[in-house]
Amino acid sequence: MKMRDHLPFSVLVAASVFVTTPAMAEVFVAPYGGYSFGASEFTISADNTNDQGSLKISESDHYGFMAGVTTKDPGNIYFLYSHQGTELRSGGNFSPNIITDLNVDYFHLGGSLFFPNGNFKPYVTASLGLTQMRPGDNYSTESRFSMGFGAGIEYQMTDAFSLFADARGYATFVNSSSALFCDGGNCLWSISSDIMWQGQANLGVKLKF
Repeated sequence: MKMRDHLPFSVLVAASVFVTTPAMAEVFVAPYGGYSFGASEFTISADNTNDQGSLKISESDHYGFMAGVTTKDPGNIYFLYSHQGTELRSGGNFSPNIITDLNVDYFHLGGSLFFPNGNFKPYVTASLGLTQMRPGDNYSTESRFSMGFGAGIEYQMTDAFSLFADARGYATFVNSSSALFCDGGNCLWSISSDIMWQGQANLGVKLKF
């Protein structure tokens, strides 16, 4: 699936909150934690042997935060940072199964639209930014454009404090038939994938100022 198939929804949701920021916006910070799951596999081939196999990011926990301002929709605009410490695993004809440790970071700008019902505030959200994958063992760092979308619910406990839970999906765009995770100038694999999908389930708190 190509990037243009995902662009309209994410851009419309994010843009709708960016253009409606009120003069009396509230600033908020929202730390959260959760679990990253369902990362799609890269189909890979070794440059030196042409062996076929797969490459996948292991499921694990993560943490992060959002910081932003509220809008009058009601909604918000925010900067999001998410960090996952995990492993890069191979399959098929490749061994060992665990190749290297891997840090996956998302740096996104996004927006949310809320649908308040008393103290409960369901919402949808979308974001744009970069995915950075930083393996150990001298493999190269990879930074790729990515998009996010999700839905969740916030419970307003006081005017300044609330709890939230959401589920998010991230699509990281990689060029097909390109090198990935090079080591000392030698690229070990070629990939034949367009998008890496990854899901997150999150729990967090929001503080307004």
